[in-house]
Amino acid sequence: MRAPTLLLPLLLLIAGCKQDMADQPRYNPLARSTQFADGMSARTPVDGTVTRDADLTATPNKFPYPITMELLQRGQQRFDIFCSPCHGRTGDGHGMVVQRGFPAPPSYHQDVLRNAPDRHFYDVITNGYGAMYPYAARVPPTDRWAIVAYIRALQYSRYASASALPSDLRAKLDVEATR
Repeated sequence: MRAPTLLLPLLLLIAGCKQDMADQPRYNPLARSTQFADGMSARTPVDGTVTRDADLTATPNKFPYPITMELLQRGQQRFDIFCSPCHGRTGDGHGMVVQRGFPAPPSYHQDVLRNAPDRHFYDVITNGYGAMYPYAARVPPTDRWAIVAYIRALQYSRYASASALPSDLRAKLDVEATR
């Protein structure tokens, strides 16, 4: 009876000593290789490869959050940090980077962008567009939506009619206009 009890741990010990996986041939990063025609051991990722930290959650087509003053203030803060250097504080495309000679981005107040769906702005922030590089690694999805809400507020503020304002603000504007 004692022999089988000693035999089992011995078999497990022998099975664990096999080093085939640890000793298999491999290349160190950026080492030369005779296996490939270009002489490099490092290979470029296959088309369609997804990065490990990629956001794979489905992106909604419409604005996914209730628009609150807190969200708009967060959007303004993020817009001022990430977007205004090129797009300007009012979204007209005349930011400080443009004033220093870089190409101007489109104004958010063009009819094409005023009529664009919210998802368009979210996708552009995420993936970049034209000369704009992607901000997916810098701006989290909730902040991207906050920026989209703020862009919509900028667009609305430029074209809102005075009749859409509350009566007390309308009266204040009328008084200032008569001065």
